[in-house]
Amino acid sequence: MSLPLPPVLVVDDEKNMRRSLQIMLGDEGYAVRAAESAEEALRLLATEDFFMVITDARLGGMTGYEFLTKLKNQWPEIPALMITAFATPKLAVEAIKAGALDYLAKPFEPEELFHAIARCAERYRLLRENAALRSRAGEIIGLEQIVGESAKLRELRQLIRTVAATDARVLVLGESGTGKELVAGALHSLSNRRNEHYVRINCAAIPEALLESELFGHEKGSFTGAVKQKLGRVEEADKGTIFLDEIADMGKPLQAKLLRFLEDGTFTRVGGTEELRVNVRLIAATNRDIAQAITTGDFREDLFHRLNVVQFNLPPLRERGEDVLLLAEHFLKNFRAKMNKTVNGFTPAARQKLLAQRWPGNVRELRNVIERALILETSREIQPAVLPDFAVESRLQKPTSAATPDESLDDALGRHEREIIQTTLEQNNFSLTRTAERLKLSRHSLRYRMQRLNLKFEGDHGSPSAAD
Repeated sequence: MSLPLPPVLVVDDEKNMRRSLQIMLGDEGYAVRAAESAEEALRLLATEDFFMVITDARLGGMTGYEFLTKLKNQWPEIPALMITAFATPKLAVEAIKAGALDYLAKPFEPEELFHAIARCAERYRLLRENAALRSRAGEIIGLEQIVGESAKLRELRQLIRTVAATDARVLVLGESGTGKELVAGALHSLSNRRNEHYVRINCAAIPEALLESELFGHEKGSFTGAVKQKLGRVEEADKGTIFLDEIADMGKPLQAKLLRFLEDGTFTRVGGTEELRVNVRLIAATNRDIAQAITTGDFREDLFHRLNVVQFNLPPLRERGEDVLLLAEHFLKNFRAKMNKTVNGFTPAARQKLLAQRWPGNVRELRNVIERALILETSREIQPAVLPDFAVESRLQKPTSAATPDESLDDALGRHEREIIQTTLEQNNFSLTRTAERLKLSRHSLRYRMQRLNLKFEGDHGSPSAAD
């Protein structure tokens, strides 16, 4: 469905003229609201949307010219057409100065009126399209913004290329900060819907009582504070894409309505009775354990299956190896340009400190760390001293000593051993000698274990930093 035009507001103190205009415009497919005075019209404008105003010049009470002046001051985006039986060149000039887009003298041909209204309707549509284009200008997300060369990231980019060309629903799973919104944006930008609206809703950021209205819209008077009709975000996204972030935080009653919407694209505004239909592609994401949410009854299993046509599982940053350094360089380059600083990279010790961190906040946490480091750094390279000690961050890590359901005992032991070595290296300023002593190992044994666990140590290549 195309977004409908709001009504035309007709302002005239003659009942027959109001009725005549309502019939004429209604026959042409326009919705019409009528007011018998400028004062009533101003009250309507404060509570309802209109794409244009048609007003008589002479009204009881406030004149049409005074009304146009108030309209121009308070709602400058709404065009107005003035009609009068007392047309003179001087009054026409006054009408235009007061803010009228056009001026018709009675009697007028219906075609003159329809032509003027069509111009205003086209103007309204163009303004809406321009606003949508401006809002999408900062949302063009390409695959190059998904930084990383690990095997999992290469697979992720290939899956995005494959799925983007379809209209399949997508469920994006991953910890907070792993880039779920980037994946959703890239899917839209590479799709056949890329020139249409891309609408995002964070289900956790909107109170449950308002989320249904935000999603599906509401009718005037449907609840306290609903002073005018509001179109929902699904209508705004018609022919485009809607991204529902943190969908597992949506309440069960709204989940049921979303399930119905996903069946055939139909919905009803809050407080309404008319069944509406849109054509949107839906992408959903959550950082919660969706299987656990289903088990505990917080999320409907049938909705999960409806959403789960294609599933993306985003790896946490701690599983992406040297992508940490690629991302750090990427963020350094971006912030360096904004801050106009000449910091050209990271020292080996700083790089090692970044590799040793577990990053419970994932890419978002790394981005903040690099921004902070660049603010504090006064030399040509990022030093370990300007990186945080991660004391608080390490306390945010979930216990990982036990094997996960899909993990073998050997994998769990290897992961635990890796974490112990990483933590001890950091505590000992990345000195292999002191780390080996702390772990009651020989230096050679520590090197062997690190190689077996694929633990890279950049300073350990015969450089002075590795000799202590």
